[in-house]
Amino acid sequence: MSEHTAQMSRRDGRWILYVALMGGGVSQWPEHDFGPGNVPTPAERSRALTRLGFVLTGGAEWEWTEYPERPDDDTSPVRLLASVQVCSRDGGLS
Repeated sequence: MSEHTAQMSRRDGRWILYVALMGGGVSQWPEHDFGPGNVPTPAERSRALTRLGFVLTGGAEWEWTEYPERPDDDTSPVRLLASVQVCSRDGGLS
């Protein structure tokens, strides 16, 4: 069973969830646009992943990382990135 990393971040005021797939360009990564608003709940994220053909791997939990918009500038706005391990719903490659 191949594992992939799903990530969610805010882009242009919208929360975007995507699955990073090796061997293809970023433009080929499956993604879901939650639109503007609050951070999507874990249940909303799970439903979006299911629609994209993925499920969380056993015991996987979302992890949040913050990073500066401008590296090496401690006054830079902070961005948030959520990550979790997923696999294809059917157990194969997606």
